[in-house]
Parts: sequence; structure tokens; C-alpha cells
Amino acid sequence: MSLAHDPNLKGNVAELKIAAEAARLGIDVLRPMTEHCRYDLAFEVGERILRVQCKSAPRKGDVVVVRLRTNRRGPNGFVTSCYTADQVDAVAAYCPDLDECFCLPIELVEGMTAIHLRLGPAKNGQLAALHFAADYRLGAVAQLGERRAGSAKAVGSSPTSSTLFGTGAPVPIGAYEYRNRLGWYMERAAAGEKFVITRRGEPYARLSPAQERLRPAA
Repeated sequence: MSLAHDPNLKGNVAELKIAAEAARLGIDVLRPMTEHCRYDLAFEVGERILRVQCKSAPRKGDVVVVRLRTNRRGPNGFVTSCYTADQVDAVAAYCPDLDECFCLPIELVEGMTAIHLRLGPAKNGQLAALHFAADYRLGAVAQLGERRAGSAKAVGSSPTSSTLFGTGAPVPIGAYEYRNRLGWYMERAAAGEKFVITRRGEPYARLSPAQERLRPAA
């Protein structure tokens, strides 16, 4: 049976491709020894072990479609559900049409049934609330240490596009960049990242998680 018609084969290929790409990037890859885990692989990144669910993601026109719904057999038939933060830390996707791997933090996709990663700008000119595939390439994970609020930190260089799991110090971004990708930066802030928006090279505003309490003015 061909790859296109065998979901199990597609899943196996995706898992192998993701593991190979992670290993190429210097990430230590682990695999559960028992079945029925909610994650397929584990990545040792800095001081953390990230539980990673692997998906095969086809290209549909200008987007990569990552389906996040999961089906498992229960006592009364198949049970359909979505991934949550207590089950996995990230969803990795392999697109056979591009031969590329992507990694999505659970904070971005928790409870969702699917997400579209754009390969180019929208035809209607929309900029807000879009997710660009280039921002979620698997290579970004290799630069990260821990990700949870309060202890998250980056390892090595940390360009804006590589901070998928949160960093410590605020990342500077220009006002034009922020305006054009408002939705993406709001998602990252909700996931725990902090940004300083600059105008003409000077700090202008700050974007941070809603849970963070700002100090009152002196």
C-alpha cells in the first residue's frame, strides 16, 4: 500500500523523519519503551525532557495542515479528543511535500483540532492571527533550555523566530514587525514570552503574559 493511503505508514515515516532531524540538530531523542503513551518521542533540551507527539502534515496550497485531533479505542468505541499540556509538551509535524519538520508548543495548540501553517502571505492581505511555517521549524527547539514560566531560558542565540517555549529576558522587536505579525506575537506572549516593542530603535511598549503583575509606578 502506498504512503498516501496508509495512515500508519505515514505516521511511522513522520516519526522517523522528526527523530532524524532532531538528532541532526544535536537534540538527544528518546522513545517510550511501552505503548499507548500520549507522546511518541521525547527531546532532551537543556535541562528539560519535552514530550513530543508526532504528526504527518500535508501541504494544501499555501498552507501546511497539522491535524491535532486524536482517536483511541475506548470501552464503548473510538474516543476523539485533543492534546493538552498534561499529556504533551509539543506537537512535531513532518510535511512530506516539503520534506520539512515543524514543532508547535502545546501552549499554541492545546484544545485545537487543527492548525494551518502559512507558507506565504494571505491573498486577502490579512496579517493578524496567522501562523507562518518559517516560525515553527524544528531547528528552533535546538536553541532552547527550559520553557516554563519562572525558569525558562534560552541557550545560545535566540532570534525572535526561535523562542517557541519562552525565554527570560524580553526580546526586542520593531514596531513595524509587531504590527505586521500581531497575532503571532500575542500567541507567544500568552505562552510566556516577553517582548519590548521599539520605535526608531528606542523602547516604546512592552508585551508580556496577562498573568504577570506589573509593578505600580513609584
